[in-house]
Formats: sequence, structure tokens, C-alpha cells
Amino acid sequence: MLDAFVRPLIDPPLNRVAHILSRSPLNPDSVTIIGFIIGIVACVTAFMGFYYTALIFILLNRIIDGLDGPIARAQNRQSDFGGYLDIVLDFLIYAGFPLCFAMGIGTSQALTAGIFILFSFIGTGTSFLAYAILCAKRGISTEVQGKKTFYFSNGLMEGTETIIFFILICLFPVSFVAICFIFGSLCLLTTTQRIWTAYRTFQ
Repeated sequence: MLDAFVRPLIDPPLNRVAHILSRSPLNPDSVTIIGFIIGIVACVTAFMGFYYTALIFILLNRIIDGLDGPIARAQNRQSDFGGYLDIVLDFLIYAGFPLCFAMGIGTSQALTAGIFILFSFIGTGTSFLAYAILCAKRGISTEVQGKKTFYFSNGLMEGTETIIFFILICLFPVSFVAICFIFGSLCLLTTTQRIWTAYRTFQ
């Protein structure tokens, strides 16, 4: 929901940084993998209860995630595998971070909240990717969020909202359970919204 407002603000500085990095030996896939490793560090520190450190690393992960695409375009090295790798590693971090958070807290309530978040993320993730597959099959494309490998369908809960969720659980870990159930419920609404949109588009 907020991505459409945030992208015009963050894309110009990201593009400038990507233009500088495009002159280095780094290629887009290596940037994606570096971002994933940093995301793993965020997961580990969240599990260990170092929440402020985890916040720094998860934000760094999200920033690097915004660089691989612009670097690929600057180097003229865009590839289907690059887009595939990016989305797969993104989803692993999206799921791993709150799961490690819940496991680190260790209470039954936290673990239940973590499972609920995974359930809701499966809904948003599959509804997003399945919609993208059908759009590719029908030749439907959009560049609302810039030129992407996958069709990015809109929804109530998108990338910006997910980052806000990560920030909130790091800043207010005592409210982890409540934040998870609120955010997860909104994710399920997003899944319902996308199913309805797919029905209207592909029926």
C-alpha cells in the first residue's frame, strides 16, 4: 500500500549508489548473495535477543535488496536467474527473521505468533507469485515499481509495510505476539484482495 509513495523517495538515492557500485567488480548476483548473508546475520542476532543489532542488519539487508536490480540495469546484466535468485532469497529472509525472533523468545505464545506469521506470509507470497506467473503467461506487464523481472501486484501489505513490521518487533519485542497477529491478519486480507483481483483479471 505504501510502496507507491515510498519508491519515488528511495529510488533516486539507490540508483545513484548503484551507479557507483556498477563500476566495481561486483555483479548483481553477488550483491544479492551479500544481502542474503547479511539477512542471515539479522536472523541469528534476532534469535540471540540482540534486537537493535538485528534491526541494523535487517535494514541493511533491505537496502542492499534495492541495489541489485539497479546495478544489473547499469551493467546491462539483467537476467531471469538474477530475478529468480533475488525473490527466493528475499522470501527466505522474510520468513526466517520473524521465525528466529519467535524461537529466540521461546514462549508458546511467541512460537504460535511466529507460526501464524509464516502462514500469512505463505498466503501473500503465493498469491503474489501465482499472479505474476499468470501475468507472464498472458503477456501482462507493468513498470509501476520500475522494470522488474516479476509482475509486482499491489496489496494492502507490501514491502514497505513488511519493513515497518520488522522495525516494530525489534523496537518493541515485548509486544511481539500482538504485532504478529495484527500484521499477519492484514497479510491475510492482502491475500484475499489478490485472490479477488486474480478472479476479476483471469476469470
